[in-house]
Amino acid sequence: MFTITQQQQQYKTYVLSDETAGSQLEVVPERGGIITRWRIQGEEILYLDVERFTNPELSIRGGVPILFPICGNLPDNTYTYDGKQYTLKQHGFGRDLPWDVTEQVTQNKASLSVVFKSNEVTRAVYPFDFQLTFTYTLQGNSLVIDQVYQNLSAVPMPFSAGFHPYFQCGDKSQLEFDIPSGQYLDQKTKEMHPFNGNFDFERDEIDFAFGHLRSQSAAVTDHSRKLKLTLDYDDIYAMLVFWTLKGKDFYCLEPWTAGRNSLNSGENLTVLEPGASKTTSVKLTVDFF
Repeated sequence: MFTITQQQQQYKTYVLSDETAGSQLEVVPERGGIITRWRIQGEEILYLDVERFTNPELSIRGGVPILFPICGNLPDNTYTYDGKQYTLKQHGFGRDLPWDVTEQVTQNKASLSVVFKSNEVTRAVYPFDFQLTFTYTLQGNSLVIDQVYQNLSAVPMPFSAGFHPYFQCGDKSQLEFDIPSGQYLDQKTKEMHPFNGNFDFERDEIDFAFGHLRSQSAAVTDHSRKLKLTLDYDDIYAMLVFWTLKGKDFYCLEPWTAGRNSLNSGENLTVLEPGASKTTSVKLTVDFF
């Protein structure tokens, strides 16, 4: 049986449930359309820094923040379009502004659609008209995020997009990685390194970007929690970013359509013609063992 209920917490929260599988998903549309929690059989799959979440002045560390219209940051937070300079902060504004609920489905699945449209706030930093429609679907031990990006402008619209999911973890030394790339860019030092499947978790921060992906699936096995998380993504996602901080019980495995500064460099940038749309999808699946 599938249900969707609403709870009035600090923000209105939509709770999607698959009662047969014992899974729940919580979505907070007005706080950047974010998924805040995902539980399966009582296990928290996602990490959430509740203190940061309750402070609207701070970016959220936790859940599944939405990255749009850029992933990562720009040099000096600026880019140039049509001869004019604009300021856009790290990861863009999609994760900060309110989204609207447009559809709820509980037949054979629990799915919630949320929409984000351009407005005066977005146009001041990103001079395009657009509409984003994301549909979160919970079914069994899987979460699917279907996305539609629409250009409502009279000119071509450049963007990159992605997600920044925070996964709860136990002992990081017990994590096993299957990332389909043989090398990564250290985003701090800008150096390329070969990847042998291991990370040095004694580092204060790990911020590695994996490109040249060999497949559209990656997995992390958490032996301390006895679960395997699989991330499947469409081919528009050109890279995966792995990020974590020492002493924190989370890791992030982030699908990005393009890397940092793509709005200036043009590398892997998606450009939608006027009136065009792009449909894509990401799927997360948890298996216990």
